[in-house]
Amino acid sequence: MTSTRGELPSTAPSVPFDPERAERAKRALELDLEYVFHSWLAQDGRQPFTPDGAQGSWLWDGAGTPYLDFSGQLVFTNIGFSEPRVAQAIADQAARLATVAPQHANDARSEAARLIVERAPGEEFRKVFFTNGGADAIENAVRMARVHTGRRKVLSRYRSYHGNTTTAINLTGDPRRWANDYGSEGIVHTFGPFLYRSAFHASTEEEECARALEHLEQVVALEGPSTIAAIVLESIPGTAGIMVPPAGYLRGVREICDKHGILWIADEVMSGFGRAGRWFACELANEAPTGAPGEWKPNLGRQVTPDLITFAKGVNSGYVPLGGVLISERIAATFGQRPFPGGLTYSGHPLACAAAVANIGVIEDDSLIANADRLGREVVGPELHRLAESSPIVGEVRGLGAFWAVELVRDKETREPLVPAGASGAANAPMAALAKACMSRGLIPFINGSRTHVVPALNITDEEARYGLGLLTEALAEVSQTL
Repeated sequence: MTSTRGELPSTAPSVPFDPERAERAKRALELDLEYVFHSWLAQDGRQPFTPDGAQGSWLWDGAGTPYLDFSGQLVFTNIGFSEPRVAQAIADQAARLATVAPQHANDARSEAARLIVERAPGEEFRKVFFTNGGADAIENAVRMARVHTGRRKVLSRYRSYHGNTTTAINLTGDPRRWANDYGSEGIVHTFGPFLYRSAFHASTEEEECARALEHLEQVVALEGPSTIAAIVLESIPGTAGIMVPPAGYLRGVREICDKHGILWIADEVMSGFGRAGRWFACELANEAPTGAPGEWKPNLGRQVTPDLITFAKGVNSGYVPLGGVLISERIAATFGQRPFPGGLTYSGHPLACAAAVANIGVIEDDSLIANADRLGREVVGPELHRLAESSPIVGEVRGLGAFWAVELVRDKETREPLVPAGASGAANAPMAALAKACMSRGLIPFINGSRTHVVPALNITDEEARYGLGLLTEALAEVSQTL
């Protein structure tokens, strides 16, 4: 499939038509429509994309038509598809020890824990509790905080997403919480910094940061500091819009927590393992922006870190489900003589951990963190800023690394979102049209609310990235003409 920009990139797969593949994909779709219940959508009228294979940043359907993935699926394929080193590690582990109960040690889990601890920010982190994904990582991190502090309340932001289990969905700030929140989980929501849609009438990032921290301090005071176990923050909110925190905000959160004996839980499920151009995005607490698109540099000052860090997705690029909690030494000590009241049948599953070990090796051997940082500064950031200048419906672009959002609006002056929050059906028609326009050009987008995100694999080539950005530009132009 080509666009008005010309031929496919040289790295695009050439997949000849195969009747057997076509029939397999057809059968997969038929069975899906008959038997599979999908998440986050009404079941009638679905017509899901049915890939039959994938390699690198590309998927192809039953006809062999290639699609460039700008979604990272759900922002987890950090090393792309079908990486042979990870696939081989899974196969080798399956042949030797495919599964084992979590009370037993296994070398894949032990090695994965060591590698993750050694890449954590600071020296405070010494333990890892493994989970099956991000939501149960949040559940267990909050449980640790509540037991450690003896307090119940937890603070989180309105513009956030933390998962679909009970505590995690209540912590979530976006509209997916509405149907699941009965106000019974001890969760209090606050406004985080977001200058483009400031809740604080700020005109600069410095004002936004100071006023957001003042607001957070006021909420803590009014809720009662002695009742609050933790503040849970996505280091960079992901599906809510990739709002990179202003310089000083995360440090300010650390100071508020220290002042009141509250724990800081950094949600790195989406932003961790290289996505933001560093191992963990909470490292931004010790950096400051330079002014160039997507560029931050270390800033002098006391190094600050969270108390707990949740992770999933990029830890093994989704090859086998895995998540976990990085636990600081002082929190781990709480459970030295006191049992932790939680566990999972598949905690530290050997196949998932073998994939994590290999995945971390790929990230390091191929310098993917440095590449993601460079990609954001030299390719994605500059191209998206040019798009913002030329498109009548792009209000703002923001991000760093391989982690960017394009904010879509009906009017650049009023900043009215292209669709209302939580829109569905006819109200969401412009975003549905954008998804269709992207897919018709061979681009898989990540769309949420009035945004499309640019979140490809960390090893996407510059040629592929520019090609995908060209397709996105065409799709946005098509949609803007219908408004």
